[in-house]
Amino acid sequence: MIIGIPKEIKNHEYRVGVVPSGVRALVEAGAKVVVEKSAGIGSNIADREYEEAGAKILQSAEEVYNSSEMIIKVKEPLSAEYPFLREGLILYTYLHLASSRELTEELIKRKVSAIGYETIQLENGSLPLLLPMSEIAGKLSIQVGASFLEKEHGGRGILLGGVPGVLPGKVTIIGGGTAGINAAKVACGMGADVTILDIRQEKMAYIDDIFGARIKTLMSNSHNIEISLSEADLVVGAVLIPGKKAPVVIPKKLISSMKKGSVFVDIAVDQGGCAETTRPTTHSNPVFVEEGVTHYCVTNMPAAVACTSTYALTNVTIPYAVKIAVMGFKEAVKSDSALGLGVNTFAGNITCRGVAESFSMNYTAVENLL
Repeated sequence: MIIGIPKEIKNHEYRVGVVPSGVRALVEAGAKVVVEKSAGIGSNIADREYEEAGAKILQSAEEVYNSSEMIIKVKEPLSAEYPFLREGLILYTYLHLASSRELTEELIKRKVSAIGYETIQLENGSLPLLLPMSEIAGKLSIQVGASFLEKEHGGRGILLGGVPGVLPGKVTIIGGGTAGINAAKVACGMGADVTILDIRQEKMAYIDDIFGARIKTLMSNSHNIEISLSEADLVVGAVLIPGKKAPVVIPKKLISSMKKGSVFVDIAVDQGGCAETTRPTTHSNPVFVEEGVTHYCVTNMPAAVACTSTYALTNVTIPYAVKIAVMGFKEAVKSDSALGLGVNTFAGNITCRGVAESFSMNYTAVENLL
């Protein structure tokens, strides 16, 4: 199998689909790998390193796509990349289709075999390919939130950790999954007053066991969200339903009840966002103010720390990529139920139930099409 690694073109997307060690693993498995020139430069990876690992460097994205049977990326294709998509091409990347009907329809029309990292799911419900980026986004959410709380950035002028004799800032995290827990780790490390809201009693019990009195937990319901937001200096939205559009748990009226100059960071923006006021932003223009609250809704947060993110991502994506390269798409999917859940579109059909439900479109189980 010929596998292509194009350069990412999303705004300030410095990650790359595979690092040289991943290329070596694919080559050792019998695949041929082509990499677009300078694809790794944003992650401090030179073309020479890819060549030493066994890849061939091509000059353009068009060459990479046309030469390859499988494309490994980081982010979903943008409109400029649509013409490169074709029937039977295997696309292996973060897709987040529930937030983009346009891309969903393009993948269906072009009959792309599209595998979304974020919907590969193990029997225990965990999302192994989403895990490292959720960890990074969670930690970043507190860093960027703390920065935008500074007065010079339009914030309330709050230091999250406070100082002796002055109360620390209050952080509310909605969602106690991987992103939420990692946000809590950093917020606690800064000395903030932290509250996590979640709908799962067992998750709150786990958080209480891990953090003890350093974090308060609350059942996530409209009443508790309303009270918590009115008191918070920094709110982090970390709500996720695999494959589906994120539920809107923060209506506009609750944003308007927050303190002026407070900050809202929506990690769920990739799946549409968990607040009524959320709209996607970029690293070039990361924030906007609505109802007096600074909103940070960057759709590729981990790109800010590309060197860490790229290597962490390759660690979890390569095993599945090797399986596809060795067995072929159909046999790999048949043999691995987790990988099967990752298939979002195949042969002109939506094969991810969550995506189909988000757009009220027809769903076909991938096993019925193989």
